[in-house]
Formats: sequence, structure tokens, C-alpha cells
Amino acid sequence: MLGDEQKVQAVLENYESAPIPEAERVLFRFLEKVNREAEHIRQEDVEAVKAAGWTEEAIYDAITVCSLFNFYNRWADATGVREHPVEVYERSAERLSKGGYVASPPAGPPPGKDK
Repeated sequence: MLGDEQKVQAVLENYESAPIPEAERVLFRFLEKVNREAEHIRQEDVEAVKAAGWTEEAIYDAITVCSLFNFYNRWADATGVREHPVEVYERSAERLSKGGYVASPPAGPPPGKDK
């Protein structure tokens, strides 16, 4: 979906009718259950996602990301933190698309080490 704003918008509006593979739809259904009824997740739910082609590691990662965003959203709401301007998100997306989540090490020798 990276770089396809129309597809992302379609997923946000309704992933069931969005132009995405069925495997992604299955994952989104599972994550919706994680969001709304986590206490009702059963092995059968996980098996359905695996049957759609997702690995245990991918499912674990999806649950983790979903859970972290739930935490961040609740934290932001409770503390009064507000959204950044769109430009901040666009710069962040550009940086992440080029370098991922791992920051580059700072230039120069490590702190406390002289050349």
C-alpha cells in the first residue's frame, strides 16, 4: 500500500470493499477483533489468519503494532497531546520509507572517544 494513497483511503473507509488481496482482508478482520473483542480471540481466529498465508511472526507483529497504537491513542487522549500538522507526518513517512525505523548512528566518534 506504500505510495498508493487511494488504496490506503479505501482501506480506511472500508477494508471489506477495498481493492486489496483477501489475505489482507483476513488480517484486518482479525485485527478488528483484536481491537474490539481481544478477550474473545481463540486459536481458531489465529488459525484462520495462518490459513490466509500469514506466518506466526507476522501475526505477532500485527498484534503488537495494533496494541501499541491502542496504547498511544489512549495516552495521547488522556494527556491532551494533539496531532501534528500534516507536514510533520509527511516528513516522517518519507524518512521511514527511506531508512525504516532504525536511526542512523551519529556521525563522528562515539561519545567519550577522541580520534
